Amino acid sequence: MARYTAAVCRLCRRSGEKLMLKGSRCITKCAFEKRPKAPGPQTGRMRRLSDRGQQIRDKQKVKQTYGLLERQFVKTFKLALATDGITGDNLMIFLERRLDNVVYRMGFADSRSQARQLVNHGHITVNGHKVNIPSFFVSAGQTVGVKPESMDHTYFKNLKITIGSKPVASWIALDRAKLEARIVTLPTSGEIEAKLNASAVVEYYSR
Repeated sequence: MARYTAAVCRLCRRSGEKLMLKGSRCITKCAFEKRPKAPGPQTGRMRRLSDRGQQIRDKQKVKQTYGLLERQFVKTFKLALATDGITGDNLMIFLERRLDNVVYRMGFADSRSQARQLVNHGHITVNGHKVNIPSFFVSAGQTVGVKPESMDHTYFKNLKITIGSKPVASWIALDRAKLEARIVTLPTSGEIEAKLNASAVVEYYSR
């Protein structure tokens, strides 16, 4: 499976803000704070972005926040476009429904990349069945938990101790003792990160 392997701090510097791609390390040891300027040669003065350029930057920001490559992102956009409703809202809801994102929103991981690793390694179940596909779309009413054989893993033993201090999305009902969560409802546009401009993504792909 293709994935981004370069330094993720460059992505934050390019976007001009923290994307929290490394979880807690973005708080304790952040390269963006030391070098906030965009990577590459510095020309001395900032060039004003065109409307198209701003759309590209907003699209990249959404894509990089959720850890998708272009082909995966376009596929998700086409699903959103084919679904009834506002395309931008549909896109963000589909991205939030990805299993790796749900695991992150449950507080099981400090970043989406770490959550993706937990899924890839087969530690996560949906309705009691192991699912190792990060792009799997979770639906309302489903239960996401840890595979019984993985509960003895040191990571999940430590997680039981620290899970109480981690934020959980409002549309997820988490049982911290069992390390299991039920998806109460799908997220609404008001419950998704406001810093991401989904309408700019729609405008970019509509040209």
